[in-house]
Amino acid sequence: MGITTLRFTTAGSVDDGKSTLIGRLLLDAKGLLEDQVAAVARSTARRGASGLDLALFTDGLISEREQGITIDVAYRYFATPRRRFIIADTPGHEQYTRNMVTGASTADLSVILVDAARGISPQTRRHAAVASLLEIPQVVVAVNKMDAVGFDRSVFDAIATEFEGMARSLGLEHYRVIPISALDGDMVVSRGTRLAWYEGPTLLEVLETAPAGSPSRELRLPVQLVSRSRFGPDGDRRGYRGRVDSGEITVGDTVVAWPQGVEARVTEIATLEGPRERAAAGRSITVVLDRQVDITRGDVLSHPHDPPAVTRRFDARLAWLDREPLATGRRYWLKHGTTMVRATIENVDSRLDLATLAPDTHAESLAFNDLGTVRIAAARPVAVDRYSRNRANGGFILIDEATHRTVAAGMVSGHASSG
Repeated sequence: MGITTLRFTTAGSVDDGKSTLIGRLLLDAKGLLEDQVAAVARSTARRGASGLDLALFTDGLISEREQGITIDVAYRYFATPRRRFIIADTPGHEQYTRNMVTGASTADLSVILVDAARGISPQTRRHAAVASLLEIPQVVVAVNKMDAVGFDRSVFDAIATEFEGMARSLGLEHYRVIPISALDGDMVVSRGTRLAWYEGPTLLEVLETAPAGSPSRELRLPVQLVSRSRFGPDGDRRGYRGRVDSGEITVGDTVVAWPQGVEARVTEIATLEGPRERAAAGRSITVVLDRQVDITRGDVLSHPHDPPAVTRRFDARLAWLDREPLATGRRYWLKHGTTMVRATIENVDSRLDLATLAPDTHAESLAFNDLGTVRIAAARPVAVDRYSRNRANGGFILIDEATHRTVAAGMVSGHASSG
C-alpha cells in the first residue's frame, strides 16, 4: 500500500494559535524550504522580534498579516516519510463560518484549538458543532499555549472534561484531547520535556496514524457531460463523462442511471491517459455503455445492488451562510453534485442553541451562521444518500434564485418520499 494523504482542517477562536501551530508543524516536520525559512526570519526581524514568527508561514494574505488574523481558508501541503498532508487553515471569526464549512467539508480530521489560559469559548462550541454537522470522522482538541499556564495538568484536565460533555451533547464519538505548546513545540512533532505527565501521542503521531480517505465503497458517478464521439465500432456511441465520487467502476459492470433507473453494461472506460479496465474514486473518466440510454447531466451512476435514494423530499442539516434569514416556502436552487434543481424549504425542524448545545424545536427560521435541521422539497426527484453513508453524494448547497448567492451548505439526513 502506498503513502496515503490525510486532509485535515484547523479551527479555533482568534489568537488561539492556529497559524502558529501550522507553522510549527511545517517547520519541525521539515515541510519548509530554506528560502521560506529565511524569508520569514527577515520578516520577523523587520517587526523588531527575534527568531521566527511561525504564523507568517501560513498567514499569506496581506490583510491577514496586517491584522494578525486568518480570514480566508489557506491550504497548505507537506509530507513526512509516513504520509502526505493537506491542511485547511480556517478562520476563527464567527462571520467566517462559510469559510470554516468549506475547509472542513472534505476533511478526514479536524484539529480544534483551545487557548489553555482562556478555556473553551463560544467559538470552540461552534467549531465542534460544525465538526458534528459535517460528520468529520475524527476530532483532535489541541489545548494550546500550555506554556502560558505553566504546563499545569489541572488546567488541561478541566478543559478535557468540559469538552467531553460537549462531545456527548453533539454526538462526537471519535475525538482526542492533546496538550501542546505551538510556540515552543511541545507535543506537536516532538514531545518536549515539560509535559511528561501526558502519556498519549503527539499531534503529528495522531495525524500520521489517523484513517484517511472516504470509507464509502458504493459507486457514485455524477454525469457532467454527455458527448457523441468516436466511441464504439459505429463511431456514434455516446460517452458519459464525470468524476468518480466514491467506489469503483469496471469494464463489464452493470450500472444504473438515476433518477430514471435505466440499466446498461459498461463496455469502455476512457481517460486522458487512454482506456482503463477500472477507475476508482477521484478519477475523471468517460464511460461508454453497451446501448443507447436516456442519460443526462446530473444523473448519478451506481451499481444495481447499492443504489442511492430517489426522492423529492428529504430531511437535512443546514449551515445557514447568508445575511438574509431562511424563508420557508421561498424558492432556491439546490445544487447537488452536477445537477441543479429548484427547491423550497418546507419547514424548519430545529435550530442548534450553541449555548446549551440543545436543539430549539420552536425555531421558525435560521439566521446568519445558524445551524439547524429542515425539510426540503425539490421540484423533481434527485438521487441522494444520507451524508453519514456517503459524504460526496449526501452534501449540497442552496443558492438564492434572485441574488445567486450561496445561502446554505446542507447534508442529507434522511429521505421522506420517493418518486
